[in-house]
Amino acid sequence: MQDVKKKVIYSSIARTVKRLRGAKSQFMLGAEYDIPSSVLSDLERGVKDPQLTTLFKLSGAFGLSISQFMKELEKELPQNFSVNEE
Repeated sequence: MQDVKKKVIYSSIARTVKRLRGAKSQFMLGAEYDIPSSVLSDLERGVKDPQLTTLFKLSGAFGLSISQFMKELEKELPQNFSVNEE
C-alpha cells in the first residue's frame, strides 16, 4: 500500500478514536479495556498501524461491533477512498 494511503487511513483512525473516546482519558480507556495508553496515544496521533485485536478492543470499548466501528472509521475517510490501485 502506498505511504500516502496509509497516512490517510492512520489519520482517519486517529480522528475516529478521538471522537468516540470523548472526554474519557486515554489512560482510563486503556486501563478499562487492556489497551496500553501508549498505543492509544500513537493511534490518536496517526503514527501507528493498529493490530486487529486492538481494533476489536476499541470497538468493544465504544459499545460497537467491529463492523459498526469500521463504519465510523469510514466516515472519516475521503469520499470514494480505496486502498486498491486505480
